[in-house]
Amino acid sequence: MSEDAELERLKFRRMQEMQRRLLEQEKKKEPNQKQPRPREVLKTILVGRAWEVLDAAAAQYPEPTRMLEAELAKLVRDGKLKGPVTAEQLLWLFRSLSLDVRLDTKIQVYESGELKSLADKFRRG
Repeated sequence: MSEDAELERLKFRRMQEMQRRLLEQEKKKEPNQKQPRPREVLKTILVGRAWEVLDAAAAQYPEPTRMLEAELAKLVRDGKLKGPVTAEQLLWLFRSLSLDVRLDTKIQVYESGELKSLADKFRRG
C-alpha cells in the first residue's frame, strides 16, 4: 500500500508542476495579447492636426509609417515619450527620416462673414 501512496504523491507533484508551467506560459502570452494597438496608444499624445499628418503618411508610405507608429507607441508605453506631439513635430520627424509627406493645402480668406477660397477671391475681385 505504501508503494501506491508514493506513486500517487509523485503523480500529484507532477501534475502540480505541469499546471505551474502552463500558468507561466499563459502569463508570458498575456502581455502581448493585452497590449493596445499602436494607434490606440498614440491617441494619448497626438494633438491638433497630427492625425492628418499620420494618415497622409500612412497613405503615402504605409510600411515605414506602420513601423514608426509601433516605435512611437513603444516609447509612450515605456514612458520615454511624454506630452503632446503636434502635427509640425510629426511632420518634422517624417522629413528627418527622408519621408516627404505631402499634405493637401488650402488657403482661405475670411471676408464678409464667410470663408472663401483664394481662387474665388481672385475671380470676384
